[in-house]
Amino acid sequence: MIARISSNPQQVNEVLKVGERDLNVARDNLREGNYDWALAIAYNSMLQAGRALMLSRGYRPIGEYKHVAVVEFIKVEFSDELSRKLAFAFNKIRRKRHRVIYEQSGITTEREASEVIELAEEFMSRVKETLKQLGTK
Repeated sequence: MIARISSNPQQVNEVLKVGERDLNVARDNLREGNYDWALAIAYNSMLQAGRALMLSRGYRPIGEYKHVAVVEFIKVEFSDELSRKLAFAFNKIRRKRHRVIYEQSGITTEREASEVIELAEEFMSRVKETLKQLGTK
């Protein structure tokens, strides 16, 4: 679920900074061979970018399934083909991240972590582009 809120560009930019920080930390973890954490933190980068976009539109996720709410918002917000593929990947990574954090360790390969980071970079770029078009970033 999502709720209507008032937000300002500073809030949006602060949440986006968290996503950028997480993307850098994901890259560090990849270089260090911490592939599960690289994936999980890259996912969090995407989550924060999605939250920033939601804030820019005057919404925030609420309730028990906040991550799912962000994914669903992105699916609606991103309508072109590339963006729909990113939204699909975001949801797939969300499920894998859940397994890595709560159920099983050592299940992410270097290649998979690297691919997730690349997707997170692309996702972040797409969100920034959208925010720029909205005049928020």
